[in-house]
Amino acid sequence: SLMVNSGSSANLLALQCLINPYRKNRLKKDDEVIIPTLCWSTSLWPIIQSNLKPIFIDINPETLNISEKDIEDKITKKTKAIMLVHVLGNSCNMDEIMRIKKKYNLVLIEDTCESLGSKYKNKYLGTFGEFSTFSFYSSHQISSGEGGMICCKNSNDYNIIKSMRSHGWSRGTSYENKIFN
Repeated sequence: SLMVNSGSSANLLALQCLINPYRKNRLKKDDEVIIPTLCWSTSLWPIIQSNLKPIFIDINPETLNISEKDIEDKITKKTKAIMLVHVLGNSCNMDEIMRIKKKYNLVLIEDTCESLGSKYKNKYLGTFGEFSTFSFYSSHQISSGEGGMICCKNSNDYNIIKSMRSHGWSRGTSYENKIFN
């Protein structure tokens, strides 16, 4: 986990990590990222800023989260990731999301900015995907006035994110003292 200045920056770092040249299996220009139609601009724009293509999926009107039953209809050979937005503490059907993720070998990013502390079947949201993002803005569950956090499960991703957070500084990462050509 790394602290950042906002949940918005956490989302941007997650997407920028996915396209980083030092990441194995990085995403390429125009690869597709599934995202719910009900989301924040700070969930959507990092996809566009990363030269990836957002693929919108309708929401479940009962939870306001992505409609899991509509995801597979939109998956193509270019689909590489899912950006979930857990809205207002409501959880997506993570059993179904994880089945789809595994079947199509997709990267899962959980925007958990509005759902810190929420669980799906006794497992915390933000612990399912390769990346999860959190916000500590004054309108969220835990507030520090501002601030955010990004979590990832892979040490290489962690080092990429840590370096990007520090504008390319490699001190304290596995890249320290390496010369890149």
